[in-house]
Amino acid sequence: MGIWLAGVSSLRSRFVNAGAAAAAVTALTLMSAGAASAQDTAGGEAGLKLPDLSSVNFLGIDGHKLLTIGIVFCVFGLIFGMVIYNRLKNLPVHRTMREVSELIYETCKTYLTTQGKFLLFLWVFIAIVIVLYFGVLSPVPNKPVSTTLPIILLFSLIGIAGSYGVAWFGIRVNTFANSRTAFAGLRGKPYPIYQIPLEAGMSIGMMLISVELLMMLFILLFIPGDYAGPCFIGFAIGESLGAAALRIAGGIFTKIADIGSDLMKIVFKIKEDDARNPGVIADCTGDNAGDSVGPSADGFETYGVTGVALITFILLGVKSPTVQVQLLVWIFVMRIAMLVASAAAYFINGAIAKARFGNVDKMNFETPLTTLVWLTSFISIAMTYVISAIIVPVLGDDSTQWWKLASIISCGTLAGAVIPELVKAFTSTESRHVKEVVTSAEEGGASLGILSGFVAGNFSAYYLGMTMVFLMSVAYLFARMGLGALMIAAPVFAFGLVAFGFLGMGPVTIAVDSYGPVTDNAQSVYELSLIENEPNIKEELKRDFNIDANFERAKDLLEENDGAGNTFKATAKPVLIGTAVVGATTMIFSIIMTLTNGLTVNVEKLSLLHAPFVLGLITGGAMIYWFTGASTQAVTTGAYRAVEFIKANIKLEGVTKASVEDSKKVVEICTKYAQKGMLNIFIAVFFATLAFSFLEPFFFIGYLMSIAISGLYQAIFMANAGGAWDNAKKIVEVEMKQKGTPLHDATVIGDTVGDPFKDTSSVALNPVIKFTTLFGLLAVELAVKMTAQAGSNLTHMLSAAFFAVSFVFVYRSFYSMRIRQSN
Repeated sequence: MGIWLAGVSSLRSRFVNAGAAAAAVTALTLMSAGAASAQDTAGGEAGLKLPDLSSVNFLGIDGHKLLTIGIVFCVFGLIFGMVIYNRLKNLPVHRTMREVSELIYETCKTYLTTQGKFLLFLWVFIAIVIVLYFGVLSPVPNKPVSTTLPIILLFSLIGIAGSYGVAWFGIRVNTFANSRTAFAGLRGKPYPIYQIPLEAGMSIGMMLISVELLMMLFILLFIPGDYAGPCFIGFAIGESLGAAALRIAGGIFTKIADIGSDLMKIVFKIKEDDARNPGVIADCTGDNAGDSVGPSADGFETYGVTGVALITFILLGVKSPTVQVQLLVWIFVMRIAMLVASAAAYFINGAIAKARFGNVDKMNFETPLTTLVWLTSFISIAMTYVISAIIVPVLGDDSTQWWKLASIISCGTLAGAVIPELVKAFTSTESRHVKEVVTSAEEGGASLGILSGFVAGNFSAYYLGMTMVFLMSVAYLFARMGLGALMIAAPVFAFGLVAFGFLGMGPVTIAVDSYGPVTDNAQSVYELSLIENEPNIKEELKRDFNIDANFERAKDLLEENDGAGNTFKATAKPVLIGTAVVGATTMIFSIIMTLTNGLTVNVEKLSLLHAPFVLGLITGGAMIYWFTGASTQAVTTGAYRAVEFIKANIKLEGVTKASVEDSKKVVEICTKYAQKGMLNIFIAVFFATLAFSFLEPFFFIGYLMSIAISGLYQAIFMANAGGAWDNAKKIVEVEMKQKGTPLHDATVIGDTVGDPFKDTSSVALNPVIKFTTLFGLLAVELAVKMTAQAGSNLTHMLSAAFFAVSFVFVYRSFYSMRIRQSN
């Protein structure tokens, strides 16, 4: 690992030479320009003060005590996660499979440790802006900087630790589950190999949501109200940074490894997950780094940032302190109730699935997963109405708002079930679109297969986009039914509640998403274990585990289940990106409220008649398409190097498995290019956010709206096109039994094109949108303050300097990542 760490050090050094000097100069300029009258500021969102939650009674007890009870439910959620964790750990598994899964976990640990150090390195940039903003230019009013600044910095680190911690828990659970699932396949029954990945996913989902909710309740209940703002803003920024780094780097890592491993099937005509291929261990590590670590951190951050956005809206947009308390308590009681709803749905669905499929020889693995999603949605919607009627029977002077608010949330909860159904129509092995990809590839090879995948992705963007628009329109209509009397811009609050509803079934959404990496790894663990070659293995399995092993049957079941895993990995992606976009609307409102002084001035600048606003709309799309290219370029270059190494070092004669050293070398290559690509992307996005916010505030509003809308459709298109190509390959392998044929080669090529589509670029747009919007809250207020103090000339000069730094890294994201021939 010395080469690896040296590479990271070298990478940092190159960055420091290229960009840190510019950052330091501009930071000093900011500090000197704003120091003169820093005490006049409002402190932005961090200056918001929470109302006294104990001032309003609910069910005979005050709001503070009611939410304190919620901590108990969070603890139960943590216990739930740990019980399943221990259950998975203690399931039977053959030593050959356990050894492989532990090797995968060790490489995952090394990767995450390196990523943790890299994450702290990136945090320094955020910390500089936080120090300048809250420490120099805009301190929290009436509070000493020596108190508020450390709090914000501390909670930004806590946010990072939360994203990082749940990611680590996720890979540990999944690497227990992968070998246990592979071993369960030896019994020849489908139900156990469905149940184990789902248990692992629910463990992650319940742990993730419980930890997030516990942290937010702690701030809400035990931090003084006038300090809660700094805590929330620091926490949200930290978890947003953590998710962005882990999601982008993980997505690059996993697809470098996946492509490097998959192409060997074509080059050397070897089987899937051949143990002699040194890319397979890296691929398994990548399944966790990209498909487990990334979604876990992303889901954690999405849940938290959406909550912070809603809290901010309530404090900014609602005038009555009593209504503020009612809405805050109602939102958090709903979050707790939906945690309970997910657990209840899981147990009910488990009983139904076991009764239906417990002893069958054949099952559709997607059926019980689909039932779980819909059951959770229905239970959540029912609880939404019941809880709303109990908690807020009268809001202000209106006794009808409870069912209107419940209906708005239910639009989001319903979307959480409808969107996966639509995604399945484009990515499932039963999908007509996916079968079209196979049919096209049969006659036209990889070329026509790829084109059919493009068709699936484009059509999916239409249907999913229209569905989101319809449900948001319904929410808008409910928002017009008297909610405007209680707050400013009620439709914006409604959109935030739709995002909240998306996340209502959070544990289940994470569970079905995490199902995929376990099933993918289980198939790999089976092949890598070489269990079929163990001496007297059938007798050993019968003696020690009472298993009459059917190896061919086990492989067929594991491959079929991997297809279901691919489908449900695909279903979670639009839910998360949809939440990011809808939630970003609420955060953009916070910026608009600041720039228009509560919608009293400059409102006319939020118009197509204001040229900077229009230019911002155009600029946002440019950044989305650059990001797509930059992230894909990192995958392409890394995969080239991985393939180059594997082709030079793979040994197929006289060996049964690849050397551990060669496997580690492939992991090093993946990590190197993941971090190199992530660094270019992060610095470009970071300085672009500063540049555009300093250029003109309403230009920046247009920019934020554009990256949200452009990012939504780009992400949906790429995610579902990639999912279609992935499962087209699975149809050829499982249903048609045509491995090693020209048709299989064509679908493998399509799958490798789809890899960065579905697991790198598309999924990473979610945290990029939220990080840009959330960081933009600070950046634009910083710019407005400096303009008021020092004039627009300075802010425009700084904008140019920031853009120059951003452009350097945009340039580097291709030209420093180009594939160059090795000497």
